[in-house]
Amino acid sequence: MKSLVLAEKPSVARDIARVLGCHKNISGAIEGSNYIVTWALGHLVTLADPEEYDKKFKAWDMSYLPMVPKKWELVVIKQTSKQYHNVKTQLFRKDVSEIIIATDAGREGELVARWILDKSGCHKPIRRLWISSVTDKAIKEGFAHLKNGRAYNDLYHAARSRAEADWLVGINATRALTCKYNAQLSCGRVQTPTLAMIAHREQQIRSFKPEDYYGLRCTTSVTGGSVGTMASIVTWTWQQKKSGSLRSFNKDLITGLDKKLKNQTLTVTDVHTSSKRTPSPGLYDLTELQRDANKRFGFSAKETLNIMQSLYEHHKVLTYPRTDSRYIGTDIVPTIKERLKACNIGPYKKYIPELLKKPLKTSKAFVDDKKVSDHHAIIPTEEYVQMEHMSNNERKIYDLVVRRFISVLYPAFEYEQTTLKAEAAGETFTAKGKVIKAAGWKAVYADAASSGSSASQYDAYGDYEDSEDFGEDFQNNDMYLKASEQALPVLHKGDTLTVTRTNITSGKTKAPARFTEATLLSAMENPVRYMSSDDNKMKKTLGETGGLGTVATRADIIEKLFHSFLLEKRGNEILLTSKGKQLLELVPEDLKKPGLTASWEMELAKIAKGAHKEQVFIKDIESYTKELIQDIKTSDGTFRHDNLTNTKCPHCGKRMLSVKGKNSRMLVCQDRECGYRETIARTSNARCPNCHKRMELIKKGDSETFVCSCGYKEKLEAFKNRRAKEGAGVSKRDVQKYLKKQQQQNDEPVNNAFAQALAGLKLDK
Repeated sequence: MKSLVLAEKPSVARDIARVLGCHKNISGAIEGSNYIVTWALGHLVTLADPEEYDKKFKAWDMSYLPMVPKKWELVVIKQTSKQYHNVKTQLFRKDVSEIIIATDAGREGELVARWILDKSGCHKPIRRLWISSVTDKAIKEGFAHLKNGRAYNDLYHAARSRAEADWLVGINATRALTCKYNAQLSCGRVQTPTLAMIAHREQQIRSFKPEDYYGLRCTTSVTGGSVGTMASIVTWTWQQKKSGSLRSFNKDLITGLDKKLKNQTLTVTDVHTSSKRTPSPGLYDLTELQRDANKRFGFSAKETLNIMQSLYEHHKVLTYPRTDSRYIGTDIVPTIKERLKACNIGPYKKYIPELLKKPLKTSKAFVDDKKVSDHHAIIPTEEYVQMEHMSNNERKIYDLVVRRFISVLYPAFEYEQTTLKAEAAGETFTAKGKVIKAAGWKAVYADAASSGSSASQYDAYGDYEDSEDFGEDFQNNDMYLKASEQALPVLHKGDTLTVTRTNITSGKTKAPARFTEATLLSAMENPVRYMSSDDNKMKKTLGETGGLGTVATRADIIEKLFHSFLLEKRGNEILLTSKGKQLLELVPEDLKKPGLTASWEMELAKIAKGAHKEQVFIKDIESYTKELIQDIKTSDGTFRHDNLTNTKCPHCGKRMLSVKGKNSRMLVCQDRECGYRETIARTSNARCPNCHKRMELIKKGDSETFVCSCGYKEKLEAFKNRRAKEGAGVSKRDVQKYLKKQQQQNDEPVNNAFAQALAGLKLDK
């Protein structure tokens, strides 16, 4: 008898089959002497659409709402039905005695497999492969410690409950809004609160009124010292005595103080020197990695996830990406050195050998069994790395993860900070200086700035730069931070210094910044910071459940909001469209609150642990859905298309809507059932020869033209001819092939001299 292994994707199935010695290719599977390995393609089965329950639901009619199935039906997804039938054939083979579920180790992965088994009616014994990486070693160890599949029944029930609840609320509310306002409107428990946060931020920006503020700096020389040398000149910053603020909104106060300081002396009143340590920022979970990749490289959350998936599945050099933990368990600690050896190549050879020579020091800062959920943090695997086989973007993400992994094993960054206080003309002044004692983990990022990597995220003193939401406090301290970078002479309490120069500084308070994908991910992870509610219970719930959505779904949610034309991009900034603003005015208030999804996640977590019944949860959701639909039916809002054009739809003849996608401008038919759309312009990777910004490629009939915001225009054909001359016929593929041939067994760093020389060639511009 044989065991049938069900993987989630073909690439993972091939790896498992190779490890298990399966080499015979059959229809939709790979067979060996003891195992047959087959695969899904993501979900092969899903919940049935409304019309599958009753033909009348094919019509979008408000009178039919809410739709609440008495018995949930599963249907095979048409696009992948062939593979479903291949899997079903293997499930019912007489020589198959058991099923080994090898889909992703998580709630959604469990659902993928169980729905296939439920739809097919297969009731054979099941066992579970639960691994965090797909290296040969991990697969062998996983098969040596297979779990009882029925032990994951509660996890399956939680996954099924989530899907059914989203169907009930999402489909019913979307149909109700669309029928009520005759427009393509969609809502959901995660996407609508996300929209509400963006709207809340927009309101803060619109209501913000900038104010002028002023500060004062003065330069002193040490009396009796070696005047004129760098060590004897100190720049001081005025500080309010009561509040400690470094600025004032009273211009007259600062102007008067400036006059009073002429030819005055400062008396040092306090000298405080302290030794400080800054630990490494910690290992990555998916959200943190997506944030960093967006800030550093401009990658969208979805792009980062796709790159990570490739590094996990194809290259097998990083562990499972969809994790919400930034810690590893004690069981991983013995494998750390093996992982370090695997990535001891190129630029990392400077840092890894030192770690391999002596016993590794671990701490609760990154090793904690209690803080590891289904999967540990994203770290390198024990698989030997071949970076010449990676794309440029894959190298960038790999570099972020490897340097972060190495950095947590290095000691803390140590420095000595000196804070001086002084008085002059009855006012307080302060100065700061730092002396680096030990680079510690910061050394791992020393060479990364020139390689287009991650070093520029860290300032000169080891503090992680993230000006996401400092607001007025950040603006307030800006002058102070600049003053703190100076080298200070040795001073003592009571020393007097002559004021040689004064300088009035000024600025304006700034409104909160608009969201980028990086900051929106932060907001979704911790929405309490961005909400005006004082409900402490809701805040606690949101903190316990990890915010809006999960690490696995946030990227898709953001993409969906763009594709539904509820959001648009201006540069890196995310803005609400008119459609998004109107939708928020029309949806019931409860759907806009993040507390809804938080309470769902708490109940789903209880179901997954066997502490709550899924039937009770679904009954509550059914009641909530009925209330929701009644609210929409009785509301008196209106929706108006303010983006109608005079262009007629070539399919139905109705006027089309002008909309902005994430990277394109489109014309979309206003009729939901027609669904016709066409792209009229998209942001390209081609750079303007004048200002070097990315140009838009505009299509008009058969003609395509590049247009830049600076006014430059160029026909596509002319652009191709110019590029052919500039590039002398050399394509990116030609360059990559040549670089691959020149690679010398990874003995040189990734950015060798030749690569740096090529980096100057603008081949993609």
